[in-house]
Amino acid sequence: METFHSPIPIINPYAAFNPTNSVTSCIIIPNNNTFSSASSFNPWMDNRIWSRLPKRLVDRVIAFLPPPAFFKARAVCKRWYGLLFSPTFLELYLQVSPQSHWFIFFKQQTLKTNNIYKPTTTSNTPQNSANNATKETPHEGFLFDPYTLTWYPITFPIIPPGLSPVSSSGGLISFISDDSGSKTLLLFNPLIGSLTPLPATLRPRLFPSVGMNITSSTIDLIVAGDDLISPYAVKNLTTESFHIDAGGFYSIWGTASNLPRLCSLESGKMIYVAGKFYCMNYSPFSVLCYDVVSNNWSKIQAPMRRFLRSPSLVESRGKLVLVASVEKSKLNVPKSCRIWILQECGSSWVEIERMPQQLYVQFEEIENGNGFECVGHGEFVMILIGGRNSDNNKALMMFDFGKKRWLWVPPCPYVCPGMNVQLHGFAYQPRLTTPVITLLDQLTLPFQPF
Repeated sequence: METFHSPIPIINPYAAFNPTNSVTSCIIIPNNNTFSSASSFNPWMDNRIWSRLPKRLVDRVIAFLPPPAFFKARAVCKRWYGLLFSPTFLELYLQVSPQSHWFIFFKQQTLKTNNIYKPTTTSNTPQNSANNATKETPHEGFLFDPYTLTWYPITFPIIPPGLSPVSSSGGLISFISDDSGSKTLLLFNPLIGSLTPLPATLRPRLFPSVGMNITSSTIDLIVAGDDLISPYAVKNLTTESFHIDAGGFYSIWGTASNLPRLCSLESGKMIYVAGKFYCMNYSPFSVLCYDVVSNNWSKIQAPMRRFLRSPSLVESRGKLVLVASVEKSKLNVPKSCRIWILQECGSSWVEIERMPQQLYVQFEEIENGNGFECVGHGEFVMILIGGRNSDNNKALMMFDFGKKRWLWVPPCPYVCPGMNVQLHGFAYQPRLTTPVITLLDQLTLPFQPF
């Protein structure tokens, strides 16, 4: 290790980070306050100090920066910008960068359906309604940092039109084609703008449920349900899975299995926990479980299934969590929003949290029977109230498992009030690189163009 000839003060890597500013990604939409007080002279950021630090130490400091601060730092000089493409730095980044349990949200039109397809990609203003059929804007997303309750807008101009986001894992977002037929999927890193296509699925489908799990050595995807049995009819019949790992084994939609009879999937939503994919089943409520190793489906009875409303499955701290409203008016039990966790046995649930009654009364008034959906990540569970977006500033709620508290989340400032859209979100861990994605380059089968 290099030695210093004189004492050097300890540098705080977050000192120059102002969370109210936007980050730089594929295309980042900056705020008006691009330069804040942090950009003024700071003795801790004196270039005479930084110029005397070894490059390896500087790289290590930069690797600890949160994503917004990193994308500002790379604008300092060519070498810092080049770190994004340096294998040595990216390897260091993967080793020391702290895990961030963020969320990413997309706008979607308010539809009377429970699938998550058809995002809002066209203008909603009356003067542009005539051009909506031919003119589309790029996909737009919103990163949310639950630690600072801060929003960051980001656009994805390289995503082709006609695709919708359906799942997230390992720092990547998967997009699926909207058109009926064999489905095309793309894996996209929103921070650096990398785009990797997958081979098209084998069976024609309409709006299938999609699950994805990406680790340091494996990629697993599953596409289930909405089989097109005729040009005018669909039925939940089969499942296709995609697998590739560092050991050299791969299966390109070659593993198929049958869904349980008379199942009703919630289109587009699947949660991965400990080697299994889970999704909600309707009429009556239950949880469908797909075991990746055994390639089999099973059903898990939902708690209080006759009294649930707007049930949502989320992953939190490596556990499967169910969030739902409970309405037992005939039994003289107060309405409430409850959280259950699936036990190790895989068949029973335990209630672990309940929204305070006074807060639930306020929540129910705002929700007004429109329903809600949830997304979880780490210590946090986000609750997104459905229905048309309005001027109400309380449309998002968050539960923090670590601090055992419920709180209203500031609304996304980049969604105009009154638009006929609502937000749909995924758990998202910001990553500059996902090395396992290089395994896809080794596949020799041709990809269908998109």
